[in-house]
Order: sequence, then structure tokens, then C-alpha cells
Amino acid sequence: MAKPLSMDLRERVLATIAGGVSGRQAAERFGVSAASVSRWRMREREQGDAQPRAQGGDRKSHRIDAHQARIMALLKATPDITIEELRDSLSKEGLCFGYGTIRRFFERHNITRKKRQPMPPSRIARMS
Repeated sequence: MAKPLSMDLRERVLATIAGGVSGRQAAERFGVSAASVSRWRMREREQGDAQPRAQGGDRKSHRIDAHQARIMALLKATPDITIEELRDSLSKEGLCFGYGTIRRFFERHNITRKKRQPMPPSRIARMS
């Protein structure tokens, strides 16, 4: 992801516009897009300066985390449930989540998906 343009550049562009130059002319002069200039002007009007917004990060995990209690109840009721079975159970309740979304939910909440302990070795014959 690209880094946001510097505040110095943003301030110079906005000062030029405040001096009477159009947004498109200022964009051409400083080598930025006209769309960026209009976003900076809007941001300056709304929040008082043209500070860039935060970049990256998780924006969607809150959707599945809101149903954490229901997911945990399903896992407690059937500990050997697979992720696909869990998806089916949730979809019957109107909650549609992808396989990867559920996997990331498990990772965030330290939930492991081991089915059961391995069988003890046979004392009579060697298992292969």
C-alpha cells in the first residue's frame, strides 16, 4: 500500500488554493491528482486539517466477533464440528461467513480444531 503524501505538500496545495488558484491548476502545479486535491479540501473543511486517515488494519472482524457467544455455544454443543459444519449451522441462522473468516476468528481467540486424541497403540500388533 502506498504511503500518504506529506502534510507539507498538502498544506502547500491548500494554501495555493486559498490564494485563488483553482483545484485543478494547483494539482497540475504540484504534480498530484485533482481527486486528491478535492479530498484534501473536503477533509480540511470537515476536520480542520488535511491529515491522512489511518491505513491498513482489520475493518471487518467485528462482524463475526459480534456473534462470538453463538459460535462458542455451537462449539461447546458439538466439539467435533468441522468448520464447514459450523458454517452450515450459522447459515441456517442467517449468519453467512466464509471459511477463512472463521479460521481467522479461531486464531484470534486461540481455538484449536483438533478432533480428538490419537488412539493408543495396539499391544497385539504393530499399526502401520
